[in-house]
Amino acid sequence: MKRILLSIIVILFIGMTAFGQDMSYFTDEYMRSDGTFTERLGVLEVIREQGITGIGEFYHEALKFLLLRSPDISSSTERAIVERSVVILCQGLAAEGRTEAAWDIWQAAELFDVVGNAVDGFAMQAALTALGQLDAKELVPNIVQRLDEFNSQNVRNAELRRRTQMAIVGCISALEALKDIRGYRPVFYTSIGQFDPDIKRMATDALPNIVDDPGEIIIAIIRDPRADPQVKLTVWREMQRTRIPDSSKAKVAAAALDIGWLYQTQNRNFQTNLRELRKLAIGTIRQVGVADDSVYVNLEKSYHNNFINNNPDFDEIALTLNALTAIRSDEAIDLLLKFLREINTRRRVGPWGNKERQIFEWLVSCIGATGTQSVEIRFLLTTIQRNTIYTAQERNMAANALAALSQ
Repeated sequence: MKRILLSIIVILFIGMTAFGQDMSYFTDEYMRSDGTFTERLGVLEVIREQGITGIGEFYHEALKFLLLRSPDISSSTERAIVERSVVILCQGLAAEGRTEAAWDIWQAAELFDVVGNAVDGFAMQAALTALGQLDAKELVPNIVQRLDEFNSQNVRNAELRRRTQMAIVGCISALEALKDIRGYRPVFYTSIGQFDPDIKRMATDALPNIVDDPGEIIIAIIRDPRADPQVKLTVWREMQRTRIPDSSKAKVAAAALDIGWLYQTQNRNFQTNLRELRKLAIGTIRQVGVADDSVYVNLEKSYHNNFINNNPDFDEIALTLNALTAIRSDEAIDLLLKFLREINTRRRVGPWGNKERQIFEWLVSCIGATGTQSVEIRFLLTTIQRNTIYTAQERNMAANALAALSQ
């Protein structure tokens, strides 16, 4: 200890001017075979205090030396000292842009993994953060895997939880900086995980910055049978905060509507989640269009499954009809024609109540707004207009729709 204090005094007297970028003295002091971890930390602290720059190679060699000597750590006190050294080295390597050091930094993250023998979480956090700052994309799979593991753990021990969350901060910081789509899924699951509010908020804030178009990952989560409807709905809402293009948004909406009908559950809360997911998807389809033909199959379900229900969701019916009206494709017009034929049959044979009257009004109004020149639709509207089984008000609705189609 006396030797390192004397060295520090010498360094401070000589000053940076004398040494400039020549790090040989520091290197010799740091890498002495008889040096202690405390003495090496002292060298690093002096360098940091002096603000010496342009020394990425020194930091890199110092980190490699520290990793090499890590088996010599003999106590928790020494381990804490080494962890402090790792923080300084990782921060220095990031500041110097030493990309060549990425794999050694990852080794430091593994060596001082918070679930292992780490005294604290700051070394692992500093290493992970540095990887993001160095744009170490080759290590994205490693970081993703580690964050996935953190997400799957249920840590009850308060101290381990604290350390774990420090490492999670490093993972989030790295994946946000690396801007790789593979980082979106684990950060999303962190945002809804069993972590402290600050950690979840950090993950939520990072999500829109990871990738502009996370469409394929969001679809994968929505279709994942392990993700419950609440998770599916949450990731849908996350999509709304991204810069996802309409083409990708249409694909996500198609998947969401599909799963909204495929997923079977007796859980009432989940059923509510699925219904909301379908309605949000239908609203998006109305805005951005149809991604594939499954949309028409599922829009028909949204209409029919509510029409035959004793407790229909009128909002879902209205959204479906409005979406088909906005789409105006041949397939959309064919569905509207099918619905009109069915409700015309219902008017003749019954039952005919308030539900049917409301849907009839919406359906006829929507058809009038399509501008379609379908001969079948015009004929059926004309038939309704003249059929006395309909009330005067209902016949007038059909006449208004015909007039709108003639404009």
